[in-house]
Amino acid sequence: MFNPEFLTTDNSDGHDANALIQYLQDQSPDVLQRVAKSASSDIQDIIRHNVQGLLGMLPGEQFEVKVTANKDNLASLLASAMMTGYFLRQMEQRKELEESLFADESMAIDPEDLNL
Repeated sequence: MFNPEFLTTDNSDGHDANALIQYLQDQSPDVLQRVAKSASSDIQDIIRHNVQGLLGMLPGEQFEVKVTANKDNLASLLASAMMTGYFLRQMEQRKELEESLFADESMAIDPEDLNL
């Protein structure tokens, strides 16, 4: 079971507050929900699969799965998932742009003219 107190940024334990977790806590739930919904289902599936692979995933109906992590490792996992999502979204936008450019004959670019 997830303990929401895990993400608190209380510095009484002598550790510095995690800036990423603090930033996310400062965001309104509406903003976070909008960002999550902006990702396509393909991107969400890839990130879910990636995180499950990192954590190790056993079927919940056959096993009682508990994951334990410290704040720094959880923050690293979160940052990794965010960067993966950002990268995948950029690639998805590039693909959409290329498809729209190559679909329009008047804007079509001959691949031989590209200097890549």
